[in-house]
Amino acid sequence: MSVETLRERIREIPDFPKPGILFYDITTLLKDADAFKEAIDLLTEPFRDTPVDVVVGMESRGFIFSAPMAYQLDAGFVPVRKLGKLPAETVSVEYALEYGTNTLEIHKDAIAPGQKVLIVDDLLATAGTVLGTIELVTQLKAEVVGLAFLVELLFLKGRDRLHGHEIHSVIQY
Repeated sequence: MSVETLRERIREIPDFPKPGILFYDITTLLKDADAFKEAIDLLTEPFRDTPVDVVVGMESRGFIFSAPMAYQLDAGFVPVRKLGKLPAETVSVEYALEYGTNTLEIHKDAIAPGQKVLIVDDLLATAGTVLGTIELVTQLKAEVVGLAFLVELLFLKGRDRLHGHEIHSVIQY
């Protein structure tokens, strides 16, 4: 299956969640077993020879891709959640979305100092969410070895804010 075929599986919804936003709905890709498997394989492939201790996925769509990637890479999986969703002691960071702000948290004991971390999300837009997650990983004194995204919105130039990181995106718009 080609990247173009995966792109065709993503539904575009105008004016969601607010006017002027074009939302890329990945649920139409996820329901296709072959497309979902191919997406996971293409996200994982560039990191197969990279030492990865932990794959971090951001709430909520990042979980969909990061957990199976962790399995394929023989790594642990750590969720980064929105404020108030984690039960134990956390570290947190406020970050900017393309249409607002939010707060992310990670368990303070989720990642050990020096561990190698791959950060995964469904979408790279303005890079606010991933920058917040990088900050959380850095607070825990771990090393970010890569960033992986199913979709990248090139016109928002999020990649430009992520200097010094290996970035892989499967589908670009």
